Amino acid sequence: MLDAIEIETGPGPQASVIWLHGLGADGSDFEPVVGELALPARPIRFVFPHAPMRPVTINGGMVMRAWYDILGNDVARREDAAGVRESQREVEALIARERERGAAAEHIVLAGFSQGGAIALQTALRHPERLAGVVALSTYVPIADSLAAEAHAANRATPIFMAHGVHDPIVPAALGRRSRDLLASLGYTVEWHEYAMPHAVCAEEIDHVGAWLRGVLA
Repeated sequence: MLDAIEIETGPGPQASVIWLHGLGADGSDFEPVVGELALPARPIRFVFPHAPMRPVTINGGMVMRAWYDILGNDVARREDAAGVRESQREVEALIARERERGAAAEHIVLAGFSQGGAIALQTALRHPERLAGVVALSTYVPIADSLAAEAHAANRATPIFMAHGVHDPIVPAALGRRSRDLLASLGYTVEWHEYAMPHAVCAEEIDHVGAWLRGVLA
């Protein structure tokens, strides 16, 4: 089981948000966001796991926290499919633990930024139980060619929140838009937002994520 930081907004939470950080960060990266989301009154457990340490090819083989290797500048075509699937299994284990701790699958949200958002989409769309929703920030659909064949019907109607900075030099906004269009073509409902920012998050985006979470976890 991945090590993780956990925050509970009240006693006995029966809803969970598993939030995955980006390349080179760790679980503490989005911990401060909890207090900025204006969440519903119901207790929620936030789980911020730390990605495994691994060498990242695009960064000269430097070892850092990463959900999968990136083999070249074209992140959508040079991704480490085996690493993506390994992290998918790790997140499935986190979902199973939240189920054991009292959160029904339909009360669990997967969220992530950049690499973490890619793994959130990879996992949620293939998960065999209906989840509450997916938050995918500054990211894209990984292993996109396999999604149509591997997607599970249980999450075909699961709401998806996607957002991207229009000045993102790391994961271009065009790549995010292509992923949004792919999901829409497969019948998914995607709430899409763009912001005048680089590869980052902004206050307006957090406000929109909070409003969306209040809707899916009400």
